[in-house]
Amino acid sequence: MGKFPEADLVLAGITVCRKCKTRNKKNTEKCRNCGSPYMRPKRREIRAKK
Repeated sequence: MGKFPEADLVLAGITVCRKCKTRNKKNTEKCRNCGSPYMRPKRREIRAKK
């Protein structure tokens, strides 16, 4: 988790399109950019760069 719990709640409410990688709102059925129904939740953990 990150430094700020408020920011973690906002990031937890985001879904990402598997086709075009666009960020969308939490309960969307289709992507707002390409219309694809294939969505995934955003990763919750923050990964460190190598």
